[in-house]
Amino acid sequence: MINVKTLAALLMALAPPFVTAAYAQAVDQPVTIVAAAGTPITDMTDGEVRKIDKDSQKVTLKHGEIKNLGMPGMTMVFKVKEASVLDAIQVGSKVRFAADKMDGALIVTAIEAVR
Repeated sequence: MINVKTLAALLMALAPPFVTAAYAQAVDQPVTIVAAAGTPITDMTDGEVRKIDKDSQKVTLKHGEIKNLGMPGMTMVFKVKEASVLDAIQVGSKVRFAADKMDGALIVTAIEAVR
């Protein structure tokens, strides 16, 4: 039989990154964002949301250097891997995000609002 703590840990591990981050902030715990493949994301980039286009699953971010892509800071449009992450952010929000190149496009793979 599975105990409550084990079940809670399992559910958090399977939750989308923005849900995990929101819960961790609510209970004042450190936030760890995990990529869909289960690999921890260690290289998050600071940014600011300039525009959100939910219909085309895109977000415009003014961002600092994205080290894993060798990209300097600028403002640009990214596709998002999961449209639901756009519900967790607003225009003007300060964020931390991870991005990668997939199928020739730059994709935000994880994003969290920063307080």
